Amino acid sequence: MKPLNKIFYVIIATAYLLAGGHGFAQAPAKGDLSLGVNYFITNNQVPYVMVRVKTKVDGRFQTVAGIPMTLFLDKDSVGTTIGKVVTNEQGEATAFIPPSLKKQWNTSVKHTFLASFDGNKKYEPAKGDLTVGKAKILISTTDGKSITASVFEMKDTTWTPVKGVELKIAVKRLGGDLPVNETPTFTTDSTGTVAADFKRDTIPGDAKGNIVLIAKIEDNDQYGNLSIEKTVPWGAKFTAVNKFNERTLFATRDKAPIWLQLIAYSIMLAVWIILAYLVFNVFKIKRLGA
Repeated sequence: MKPLNKIFYVIIATAYLLAGGHGFAQAPAKGDLSLGVNYFITNNQVPYVMVRVKTKVDGRFQTVAGIPMTLFLDKDSVGTTIGKVVTNEQGEATAFIPPSLKKQWNTSVKHTFLASFDGNKKYEPAKGDLTVGKAKILISTTDGKSITASVFEMKDTTWTPVKGVELKIAVKRLGGDLPVNETPTFTTDSTGTVAADFKRDTIPGDAKGNIVLIAKIEDNDQYGNLSIEKTVPWGAKFTAVNKFNERTLFATRDKAPIWLQLIAYSIMLAVWIILAYLVFNVFKIKRLGA
């Protein structure tokens, strides 16, 4: 092979390798996920785990949907699997502690929840965990509209009062919980108890005046999220009023208010009078032109 041809092939080979290496270097990097594990228990019943998945885009965290994960109790093994979940459109996935893990659950007063994502074409593998202790809330009321909530944690085999825990006492509403008085949060004393006076006497209830009180601990580092509810007849009685056959703005056309019908018919009449007047003038102009 001539020296010139050798140089030409060397140049071509070098360019090909550089192009391949450059293409490899420019391959899009996989993103990193953040798995936030949260623990919930309502009315001291079956606890559940919620995982929130986020990724950082342009310096801001955004939720990620469609991420499959496996949840475990205490250790990553087949026998301690809570379940397999996939995040929803809000980047959240929820799983209840299954009955098959009851024995494992009873072995300790503290447990660690593990979330594992194996990775895919877009994101690197990720893990998250949360360790919480067993705790519960009790709530009671008096006829004088006083509310008492107590927080206990499991120590060995005994429920022990917990001091210094912050919790909220509120009225459960569809748009968000409403504090029972001007104090937004309360802190338990040495007996694990807080007391609050109910000052929402005019708040609407159901037909019997029943409302739902809720005492809850939110995002506590030791106990997670706990809440308990109690129904009391402290609200204003709500009586539904049926105005279907009355004249209202939202009724059918024949049940429209009289004043609204007068306005509508007056406008229609005025329009027709103007049109008739215009037609009359058109004919008058034609006659004058003739």
